[in-house]
Parts: sequence; C-alpha cells; structure tokens
Amino acid sequence: MHENLANKVLDGKQISRDEAVLIARIESHDIFKLFSHADKLRKKYHGDNVELCAIVNAKSGACSEDCIYCAQSSKNKSDIPVYPLMTASAILGKAKEAKDSGVKRFSIVTSGKKANRKELREIAAAIKNIRDTGILPCASLGLLDKDELCFLKDNGLERYHHNLETSERFFPEICSTHSYSDKLRTIEAAQSAGLSVCSGGIFGMGETWEDRIDMAIALRELGVDSVPVNFLIPIKGTLLENQAIMSSIDALKIISLYRFILPQKQIRICGGRLQVLGKIHSMVFTAGADSLMTGNYLTTTGRNYSDDLRLIKDCGLKI
Repeated sequence: MHENLANKVLDGKQISRDEAVLIARIESHDIFKLFSHADKLRKKYHGDNVELCAIVNAKSGACSEDCIYCAQSSKNKSDIPVYPLMTASAILGKAKEAKDSGVKRFSIVTSGKKANRKELREIAAAIKNIRDTGILPCASLGLLDKDELCFLKDNGLERYHHNLETSERFFPEICSTHSYSDKLRTIEAAQSAGLSVCSGGIFGMGETWEDRIDMAIALRELGVDSVPVNFLIPIKGTLLENQAIMSSIDALKIISLYRFILPQKQIRICGGRLQVLGKIHSMVFTAGADSLMTGNYLTTTGRNYSDDLRLIKDCGLKI
C-alpha cells in the first residue's frame, strides 16, 4: 500500500486525506518500509542537502496568551527568564555566531501576542544588519498585519514564521486568547506581503492522528514553504507538565507522513528532537526530513552547532 502511495507522490500527484489516514495506521515492521519510501521522496525532491536554521529568543516571557504548552505564557507558572527585547546589536551577534557555524537562516523570535511598533523598528534594524552578513533573516513576532509585514520585508526580511500549532478542530483545546482564524490571517498576510512562510506545529499535546493529518493538509492548501515539526517537551508549570512524551517511532512516523503529504516542502525538525528521539535522532533524515533547527530553542536546550554538523556529515549528507 505505502509503496503504491510513494509511487503516486514520486509521479508528482497528491495523496488524499483518506490515503494519509492509511499511512497513519501503519504499524509493526511496515513502519520501516514507510521510512524507506519517505527517504526516497526526500532524495527526489531535496537530494542529500540539509538546511540548517537557528533562532534567538529575543524577548522572553510575560506573554498575554494562554497557550497551554508554552512556558512563556503569563498564565502558566514556569520558571523561565523574563526580559524585554534585545538590542539590534545583541541580536546581530547571535546571528553572526550562527552564520559562522554553517547556518543558512536565522530567526528573531519574540514572546507576546505581537511585537509593538517600537519593537518592530528595533527588529527591522537587526534584520538589515543580519541581511548584510549573508545569512537569511527570518522572524516570528506574533499576529502581525500586512502593513507591518511589508515594513519588515522592506528592511530585508525573507521569511516569516507563524505556526498553526495543530488542527483547527483541536486548536481551542490549547489556546483561547487567539483563534485558528487569526493564525490563518497572519499567514495569508505574510504571503500577501511577498514573504516566504514557515508554518507547522507541535505534536504530542493530546491531538489525534486525524488532527495531525488535517494540519498537514491545511499547510498544503496554504502553500507554505517550510514546515517545522516540534515534539512536545512537557515543562513544569504548564498545563501539559504531566503529558507523556510521545514514542520515538510515532515521532518518526509523523515525519514520514508529512513527507508524503508535503513532498516538495522543507520538513524542518525543531524542538524536542533530542528529548523524544534520543540516540536515534539521526533517523529523522531516513524518515524524510531535510532540514534541522540547530542550537537552543526558546526555553529548552537544543544541540550545539558542531554536533549537528558532524551528524549531517556522518549520515552522508551535506549542508
């Protein structure tokens, strides 16, 4: 079954939602056959190239939103650093460090519903400087409108990141202070402003396989360019602090499923890679991923640049 679906995708056709459900039901030894076919899709559309990105948590904590998974929400009781927006020069320093380590994209991330006008001016200055270094500047600044996004693009922004997080059905279970429709409007505004868009979600929050499929199909319909895949790391003080960490096999199966649904898009493995996959995290490539976020994440530890560069080389891949 999965071989026929793989051939369908290799021929440039899309799989249906019902066919995606069949993939999600694959278990036992057939899972490794699924990984093999997902790997073929990766090689066809992305070759042996791996793209690296990194982020800076440029403004941390005290967020007005009530996302139940997020340590930065003021509604949660997590013990994390809280600080205002970093200066443009401090952000540039982090970007240079990433560029010197082989990273292609660097994203400025801020907590809160959206960056305000004063913050946007400082961020625009940072974007200009980052662009001048040769690294591609990205940003994740909340629910911005088209005029704000055009302002950032005029200052050199190349890509905007704004996750759907999960399916439309499940979204009200994880956030009530903004809506799924708000997220769609932001993504559409970024595209209208002429920006590339990075959008994905977090897995392991209690969603079903159908929710995971529905988000992938929504991303396909939106036509986003990059799809970040995050695995929930339960953080003390959040409402999901006691959530069980998903199995490594399920995490890899999600990557393969997304490669089947979104064959030509960048499938970018981000938060939770080490914690969920452990010693087998190199299998993300075999499962169909072609991109990694390296370095630390927002409030959790990631993997240092040199280790990821070595991993990519050891897998026979290249930056």
